Amino acid sequence: MSEKREAFRALIKLSLPAILQQLMGTLLQYVDTAMVGRLGEAATASVSTSTTVNWLIHSIPYGLTVGLLSTLSQACGRGDRAEMKRLSAMGCRLSLWLGMALTAVCLGISPFLPIWMQAAEEIRRPASAYFFVVSVPLVFSVMGSMFASAMHAVKDTRTPMIINLSANALNVVLNYLLIYRASLGVMGAAYATAVSTTACGIGMLIAFRSKKSLRFGRKEYGNIDTAKLRGLLRVALPVTCTSVVSCSGYIVFAGMVNGMGVTVFAAHSIAVTAEEIFYLPGYGIRTATSALIGSAIGEGSRSKFIHTRSLSLRLTVALMVVSGLILFFVAYPLMRIFTVSEPVAVMGAGVLKMVAFSEPFFGLMVAWEGISYGTGHTRSVFIIESLSMWGVRIFMTYLVIRAGMGLTAVWWCMIADNVTKAVLLTVVGLKQNHKI
Repeated sequence: MSEKREAFRALIKLSLPAILQQLMGTLLQYVDTAMVGRLGEAATASVSTSTTVNWLIHSIPYGLTVGLLSTLSQACGRGDRAEMKRLSAMGCRLSLWLGMALTAVCLGISPFLPIWMQAAEEIRRPASAYFFVVSVPLVFSVMGSMFASAMHAVKDTRTPMIINLSANALNVVLNYLLIYRASLGVMGAAYATAVSTTACGIGMLIAFRSKKSLRFGRKEYGNIDTAKLRGLLRVALPVTCTSVVSCSGYIVFAGMVNGMGVTVFAAHSIAVTAEEIFYLPGYGIRTATSALIGSAIGEGSRSKFIHTRSLSLRLTVALMVVSGLILFFVAYPLMRIFTVSEPVAVMGAGVLKMVAFSEPFFGLMVAWEGISYGTGHTRSVFIIESLSMWGVRIFMTYLVIRAGMGLTAVWWCMIADNVTKAVLLTVVGLKQNHKI
């Protein structure tokens, strides 16, 4: 029983800062979205046009952060400081290269993005300019995520939380000054995001270098251990493929909705943003779960692994039941925060009430992802995500739009996708036999 209590305390201790970071960051994003929303539907659509593309861009380095978290947490569990430093150096080098490459790609495609996303003619120019500016500091974002993941692996979720919250607060302040005081509108929001992203990356670097267990020298940075690199990529590549497949699906999905008109797309985009805060507790627990699962494997403690897995599943689903109930009752007032348009608010509230009942399934899906990332068994997540995203969400959405059905039918397709993934991940997760 004492080991169960210890596992519970460790999960709560690591989860709370991660959950708080997710919640507060999203609340500040709510303020950000509401500020742009006050400029009208066209401004909201201009910013939202690149939302799913930004998800795709950030999904590529996400695989690296998960690979680093998995391998580094296991090294931490073994107490191997030399390996931790080598892995940290490797993660830093890879994220620098990847960040520069992604920045170049994003700046290059910015003029064509609104056309690819089927954006309305009147918002293409501001949408393109917005995407260009927010892509400039992408290398800081990629490296900042890597530094945060390394700190999570050594069971420090508090420091990344503080840095992220500070950066988000800076973003809101700059939004107010640049959007309204300087009358820069959508471009004011872009400049604010660019500055706060840069500040966050620099803050993460300073915090990362302050960790003695992670701090590396020129020797570790200059020499890449090919065996360790293969181990990291073995975990990271399936996660990257999962994220790319998923986010590519989101882009196609958003493009389909975008073609339904500015009002429908504004309602869809704002509803997606409004829902985010209600499932983010699950992502906070996922981060803690991955670190603790990896540490348990490194220690060779099967009982700690089993206790952590069970607690993560139960706690995540319980939280998502509560958040789903809250979402159902606050759907319309929440939409009114983000938009002055009554049709947009009513349409968005309707789909939010629908999705509220699927939140526990979303939580179950996220919990199993966290467990898989901690163990390094990421291939099954990739297969399930690919089949469900494209075989359920995209295919069904194509059919309902062709049939002339509205946003409600589209969101039913999205819910079906989430439920399918939750069920399949549960079946596969229960069948996996982890040798510790």
